[in-house]
Amino acid sequence: MRRSHVAATAACFAALCAATALSGSAWAAEGVATGDTSGKKIAFSNSYAGNSFRQVMIKSFEAMGETAKADGKIAGTTVVSANNSVTEQASQIQNLILQGYDAIIVLAGSDTALNGAIKDACDAGITVVAFASGVTEPCAYVVDYNLDSYAKAELDFVAKSLGDKPANILEIRGMAGDGFDKRLHEGVEKAMAAHPNYKKVGEVYGQWTATVAQKEVSGLLPSLPQVDAVLTQGGDGYGAAQAFKAAGRPLPIIIMGNRQDELALWKEEHAASGYETFSLGATPSVSQVAFWVAQQILAGKPVPKFVEVPLLQINQPDLDAWLKTVPDGGVVNADYPQALVAKIIDANAMKVPLPGVPAPK
Repeated sequence: MRRSHVAATAACFAALCAATALSGSAWAAEGVATGDTSGKKIAFSNSYAGNSFRQVMIKSFEAMGETAKADGKIAGTTVVSANNSVTEQASQIQNLILQGYDAIIVLAGSDTALNGAIKDACDAGITVVAFASGVTEPCAYVVDYNLDSYAKAELDFVAKSLGDKPANILEIRGMAGDGFDKRLHEGVEKAMAAHPNYKKVGEVYGQWTATVAQKEVSGLLPSLPQVDAVLTQGGDGYGAAQAFKAAGRPLPIIIMGNRQDELALWKEEHAASGYETFSLGATPSVSQVAFWVAQQILAGKPVPKFVEVPLLQINQPDLDAWLKTVPDGGVVNADYPQALVAKIIDANAMKVPLPGVPAPK
């Protein structure tokens, strides 16, 4: 499996190179833009920092920002978080405008409520890059995942395991009103339509947090029939499993979200009973992709308004290899240096396969 990941990655890069050779005149600005950004400042406006994923996301941004500053590529960075208040986040963005930041990357708490503040930033000549959230203000660049593919991958795994016989599905969503949650839920609805024998028997908001997911699932379970599979958004798989265990119910297929506690539980259950699932999700370091997209725009690189980032998937054969890389309480992560992000930008521009992240050796 590891070899196949590496081979797939190599194929992606080969396709990228081939497309570059064939379309040099159409996309002549491939590679890292080297315009001087040593005096530029980049801010990160974050809606919520209350779970491990968001905390690692912030640390990933800060670490890459410090490296870029030490290398003379930027002048500095800052991070502000709004405790899930869109009013507070809008106010914080206005403050960043007044403080003279050259670019603001935004993980938005709403796909529409921040549009006014984002437009104000654009009108002030500031580069705005929204990521992992469905901001609809057209002046912003967007760095995000294909959430229809996310949901389809979850249902495809369930179908591979259970077939298309009748099955009851529980959906654990993220946070009410959040753009990421809204778009992934829409992806789930589309993917469910391809499996008419599957029935959704429940839906809760787990806020991407194990304790909240456990509480919400525990409250719903007494009213549910047998649950065959649980669709998740990341950070909620472990809590869901604990709820089923506490209720004395067998573990359904629970799609995991690349958290250490989820992967450790999966490994333990597999050793005890042969339990199998799979894990996928965004990487917290998607903040690094947004950071470098902003820096490359400031450096003069042509960038599409939408830059897709590949999801990181973990299958049974690679479980141990990935688990060894994750600290207790952490999230599977991968660095996105400047050169890789430039390749991701170019792959999006030329519509060729995205460079992926192979399993650790």
